[in-house]
Amino acid sequence: MKAVLVYGIALAIGLGVGWLIGLNGPMWQGLSVTFLCALVAFLINWIVFIPSWLGRTERFYDLTGAATYLSVVVIALSLSSTMTLPGLIIAAMVAIWSLRLGGMLFLRVSRAGEDVRFAQIKTNFIRFFGAWTLQGLWVVLTLACVLVALTHQDELAFNAFFIVGALLWAIGFVCEVVADNQKSQFKANPDNRGKFITTGLWSWSQHPNYFGEILLWTGIAIMTLPILEGWTWIALISPLFVTFLLTKVSGIPMLDDIAKKRWGDDPAYIAYTKNTSKLIPMPPRSQGETA
Repeated sequence: MKAVLVYGIALAIGLGVGWLIGLNGPMWQGLSVTFLCALVAFLINWIVFIPSWLGRTERFYDLTGAATYLSVVVIALSLSSTMTLPGLIIAAMVAIWSLRLGGMLFLRVSRAGEDVRFAQIKTNFIRFFGAWTLQGLWVVLTLACVLVALTHQDELAFNAFFIVGALLWAIGFVCEVVADNQKSQFKANPDNRGKFITTGLWSWSQHPNYFGEILLWTGIAIMTLPILEGWTWIALISPLFVTFLLTKVSGIPMLDDIAKKRWGDDPAYIAYTKNTSKLIPMPPRSQGETA
């Protein structure tokens, strides 16, 4: 019963944010475009949940997340009153990011045969359904600034905010891609079986891919700052949500717990965590420095 309440609250938050940021935006069939986008985000995940539950498989979970991002962006673009170059650039940023990340995660699960995150929940209807509902919420909250930008494109301009935000997005995206590729290559080497990565960007940060993720969504939020007003300021939940999710919920805490179980007694791992920044890439501390 508690789980049902949590997922109901997640649905209410997602639809509520979609409704509030669209109060002064374009409408379609009596509904604000942003609310419609939020509703579609949940519907897509619920529809794919049905065959996934019947097959007891999580294989298409991440791919569905990417498809949801793309679908919501296309709907927002299609139903907005204007289409401008700044708006198309932001839409392209989301498309590039979602296709890259969704494709990578799908291939990773396909090669592994399963996603360990779902080992205990894919046989439980409520919990498995909840995972798909939470993915809908993830899409809505992460895309909040993007939805405002795409439904108010006539107000976007190539100003200092746009340029600085775009640069931050580019740096964050490159950081995330490079970090993921470095880790994939590390794991692909049989000699590294059972080891943890400490090279490349991973020598400067224990979670450089998450730093890139946070930075790129912060960049998009900065790009939209000049057009935020009234209830649309709620859209700034986007970078805050991404940061909270990755640093306090399912990102760093979960991976750190797994790492501690594997290497918690390894002096090399202890030294690595002591001398390497948790998130923001920085030169590693020397062995003689204190944490």
